[in-house]
Amino acid sequence: MGRHAVVLGGSMGGLLAARALVGHYERVTVVDRDVFPAGPEHRKGVSQGKHFHALLLRGAEVLDRMFPGLVDDFVADGVPRSNFLREATFVLNGQQMVRTDTGASAIQLTRPLLEGTIRSRLASYPGVKVVDGHEVLDPVFDGDRVTGVRTTAGVLDADLVVDALGRGGRSRKWLADHGFPVPAEDSIDIDTMYVSRLVRPKVPYRDKLVLVGPVPGRPTGFAYAAQEGDRWMLTVVGMAGDHPPTDEEGFLAFLRRSAPPEVFESIAAAEPLTELRPHRFPASLRRRYERVRRFPEGLLVFGDAMCSFNPVYGQGMTVAALEAEALRRCLRAGEHDLARRFFRAAAKIIDPVWQLNAGGDLALPEIPGRRPPVTRAVNRYVARLQRVAGHDPVVAKAFVRTIGLLDPPSSMFAPRVLARVVRG
Repeated sequence: MGRHAVVLGGSMGGLLAARALVGHYERVTVVDRDVFPAGPEHRKGVSQGKHFHALLLRGAEVLDRMFPGLVDDFVADGVPRSNFLREATFVLNGQQMVRTDTGASAIQLTRPLLEGTIRSRLASYPGVKVVDGHEVLDPVFDGDRVTGVRTTAGVLDADLVVDALGRGGRSRKWLADHGFPVPAEDSIDIDTMYVSRLVRPKVPYRDKLVLVGPVPGRPTGFAYAAQEGDRWMLTVVGMAGDHPPTDEEGFLAFLRRSAPPEVFESIAAAEPLTELRPHRFPASLRRRYERVRRFPEGLLVFGDAMCSFNPVYGQGMTVAALEAEALRRCLRAGEHDLARRFFRAAAKIIDPVWQLNAGGDLALPEIPGRRPPVTRAVNRYVARLQRVAGHDPVVAKAFVRTIGLLDPPSSMFAPRVLARVVRG
């Protein structure tokens, strides 16, 4: 067992990384510059926290293994769980998917409640300390090894330092400053903006979740989701520079472009509980740490610091949970060559999700990017699959389980599904 591990960043990625380290190090310290609120409140360092979040079934299963009883406690406290597609309306590529039981679901709760609960549970483990209000400066290097980290409160010695500072993580700069190779970056410029608010419908909508995705010619959509406390989160999104306004009249006019009439009526009649809150997301970003040939011992990069997904697909937290499980497995084999083993394991998790998301983004002609023949062919197939999913439960189930990360993308091309898509 190692002596001390320090996790930089106390958002979801950092908390999940820290949980993976528990039991492998005598002490685990999480450091964050924000002062954490006492209750489920928003904080400055999580600008995306005021928008729609969903914990997909795959992610919920992982979190329940890491924090036993977590999901049941959430549901008992009034957090909605939506069954896809029995209690959820999905309109993708302009086609509403047929009602069927897919075996997929999501836990729908506000980010402050999720993060605050996990932070509290994590802090209850022996040896875990959460240090807030301290800025991370840089890691301490001793030759080819990181031996700690400098913060505004002083130096923390550590056997392992984990950069979980999000997409703004500074590991690439730290590597360059100390003569290590810097990972290549892949990016997709999506120029996306979200505008969200919490509302209370006069009459709850018949489903617990409505998702309407962008389509070619209209790169906009929205999520309308039941949350804890009899509230609903409305998040409206616009990609490729087609951004929702933040004034009331303009916001509703923008929403009307994509909302089915009955959903729009429910939203327009609802009581606003918060102001309209914008958030910009310029690009999906992946840093290829698995391809770096020389990397310092005692340092890892985790979560959004390694790969920041387009949030429109709602898969980032689930991927981080899967990375945490992968880190646990790597630690069971010891610290030797840990970075290389973990980055390769994480890449196997990230690869299919990145490809799935990139395909979805590049299906929109408004999004710039290279589209090789295989990408165009797959996107034509997926567009046809989504149309068939409007009436075929088998096809709808295959697609929803894929985007929910329960099944691999190859399941959309299984013979049974392929034949139905071809027949139409």
